Amino acid sequence: MVSPFAFRAVKTILFDPGAASRLAETVCPMLGERVMMVTDPGLMQLGLPGPAMRSLQEAGAELTIFHEVEADPSLGTLMKAVEKAKADNVTGVLGFGGGSSMDVAKLVALLAGSGEDLDEAWGVGNAKGPRLPLAMVPTTAGTGSEVTPVAIITMPDEEKRGVNSPLLIPDAAILDPELTLGLPPHVTAATGIDAMVHAVEAYTSKNAQNPLSQSMAREALQLLGQNIEAAVERPGDITARGAMLLGAMLAGQAFANAPVGAVHALAYPLGGRFHVSHGLSNSLVLPHVLRFNAAGSEEARRAYSDLSPFAFPGLPKADGSQAAAAAFAERFAQLAKDVGLPTKLREVGIGRGHLDGLAGDAMKQTRLLVNNPREMTEADARLIYEQAY
Repeated sequence: MVSPFAFRAVKTILFDPGAASRLAETVCPMLGERVMMVTDPGLMQLGLPGPAMRSLQEAGAELTIFHEVEADPSLGTLMKAVEKAKADNVTGVLGFGGGSSMDVAKLVALLAGSGEDLDEAWGVGNAKGPRLPLAMVPTTAGTGSEVTPVAIITMPDEEKRGVNSPLLIPDAAILDPELTLGLPPHVTAATGIDAMVHAVEAYTSKNAQNPLSQSMAREALQLLGQNIEAAVERPGDITARGAMLLGAMLAGQAFANAPVGAVHALAYPLGGRFHVSHGLSNSLVLPHVLRFNAAGSEEARRAYSDLSPFAFPGLPKADGSQAAAAAFAERFAQLAKDVGLPTKLREVGIGRGHLDGLAGDAMKQTRLLVNNPREMTEADARLIYEQAY
């Protein structure tokens, strides 16, 4: 018997190579006459938003560009974008870029549209709304933010804080794999493993199991697992790029309805304290969290066995045993090496003396830890960081 569940999704998902150059056809009717594009300086320097900007302008939209989003966007950056949106009286918001730009775009749409106090919106289900119309164009295959109800901001004390609300689910996600062709290999690798983490954690999420998320997680892992190495090794492979972008979106839609757990809880302090990219942070702790979960949860062992043939068809047949779960974890550890990512915390500038503080910070992520298939204590988190060191 399937337990009752609600599944919330983006209204329009368009997958189409070259769609960015025809963006106005999809987004202008929903975003209105005065559109704010939220992006980052690196993409602007590369000229990647150019075709989308021209499409909007040729359709008659008044375009406001906010291109100051940094990795792990700060509260100051967000509020600066909100003030610009209010000053220009924008009618809709377009997130163009990676997860940082899309997260800022979501909160700009909420805060400029409602005028509410951000301090009252933090957490799960606290945003009041309404928000401005919102569309997303991802340029990485990783975060899935184009279809999720979550936005993460780095606070002045380096804590990562999130707003999780159905109000943040965008109205449209436009997936153009051509936008990802220029991604450097290390970005492709880190964001790709990030998307795989989303699928794994959605599948094992303790408090929100539903068959739609689980189906999407399996399909996402199949697309991602079979294409990540090709996308890293052959950056111009549009087929692999398209599969990665679609897989990342499916993983995002899965965890939007079955929230992530301890991998993300332990990853966030790495980004907040040491500015390690989100995808790489997840990759660094992933194998160790998988082993921890499998050692203490029969449900986790079964779930990892279910997922193993989708992510890694070459592994021996999974049987739900501890050995099979360990092989699943080890294959992720090997994948990180194969795609050229660091695999130890010390390789990204983290010292053993930082591990206690990281464990304490991870315990603050209660909204994530409650979803993990195995309960985790601060001592457990400290041991996992030690194993990752």
